[in-house]
Amino acid sequence: MSAPAVTTTFTLDDPIIIGGEEVIAAGTLITVRKPGSGELRGLALQSLIQLDVASLETLAPRVTSPVIHKQFAAAMAPNDMLQFGTEVIDFLLPKAAKPVSHEA
Repeated sequence: MSAPAVTTTFTLDDPIIIGGEEVIAAGTLITVRKPGSGELRGLALQSLIQLDVASLETLAPRVTSPVIHKQFAAAMAPNDMLQFGTEVIDFLLPKAAKPVSHEA
């Protein structure tokens, strides 16, 4: 059995646009790193599990590459924010709460 992933990725469906300027293009691969306790400081785990946008905006610059700064996260399309949030939730769930994988 392999060790749990410490990073995961998703692809932005829509560009992030700030002040009429595209700051991160659609199709950009975003790497999300498993947050440690320090990166979760000041955030309620329950808020992240509930996909609270303000909490996800705060967490994004702490765990993404390229860095999605808080103002970039605020400008993300809802579908892309949901992609980010589901990656975060996957890191936070205990193994017992995840479906069993039958990978070869």
